[in-house]
Amino acid sequence: MHALSFHTWVIHISSVLEWMLAIAAVTLWGERRAEPEWRWLAVAMLPALASALCACTWHLFDNAPELHWLVTVQAALTLVGNSALAAAAWWIWRSHRQGRSEEHTSELQSHSD
Repeated sequence: MHALSFHTWVIHISSVLEWMLAIAAVTLWGERRAEPEWRWLAVAMLPALASALCACTWHLFDNAPELHWLVTVQAALTLVGNSALAAAAWWIWRSHRQGRSEEHTSELQSHSD
């Protein structure tokens, strides 16, 4: 008997595939909008993907005690990933805020001319 049921495996695998698709979608979004800061969000998503792969690997080997270190690696990658996602979101917000500020300044200058 395996540690996870077939249905749980389907959820695990589909979640990993969805996350990979989301990384690609974020990258394309940034490219289409010519906003390179979105690429940082895609990069920040990679630790969470690695974390999920650690979990899947550990479960693949039926939660073998000798691979329990993967649980620690998964937790660390989750912490790093969540921090990276927060930083990337802040960077996008800051970039957009600065962009609007620069647009507003240029509008004021064009109206004063």
